[in-house]
Amino acid sequence: MTSVMKRIWVGMSILAAAAPASAKVVQTDAGGFAVQETGEVRASPEAVWAALVHPERWWNKAHSWTGDARNFSMTIKQGGCFCEALPHSGFVEHARVVFARPASMLRLSGAFGPLQSEALSGTLTMKIVPGKDGTSTVTFEYVVGGYSRMALTELAPAVDGVIAEQHRRLLKLVETGRPD
Repeated sequence: MTSVMKRIWVGMSILAAAAPASAKVVQTDAGGFAVQETGEVRASPEAVWAALVHPERWWNKAHSWTGDARNFSMTIKQGGCFCEALPHSGFVEHARVVFARPASMLRLSGAFGPLQSEALSGTLTMKIVPGKDGTSTVTFEYVVGGYSRMALTELAPAVDGVIAEQHRRLLKLVETGRPD
């Protein structure tokens, strides 16, 4: 493991330790893992969708390459990009849009953060289900598999902590207008 990968691993481990109790590693083995976060928010599916498609408003800048969430963007179209602008006309493709059903489901394909440098594939499915009395249930499920030089069984809780944080920030943004 390179020194950069070790620093990322340590940082993700610290975040996982601070993850909320709702964090859940659904499945893990040497070849991959699945994590899932579910929560209810007092908002319509349309309001959740309107926030979801703007990661610059809720994705934590600590999980960016630039340290500035304003550099995030998401293009909601076939093959659209969840991208981050880098200095000098650079960019990072965090994930690609592979399914979009407004106010219902968004699916991205991509290996986030330190997973990107490995031979891994990840699918993040974000579902919005209307509830009673103006609520919506929002579920994030991230499934990762492939070859990695890092032990995926050990990495799963840290990744879950990061996904749990983004899920919580989206729900808080929708409910209060602020992600933190």
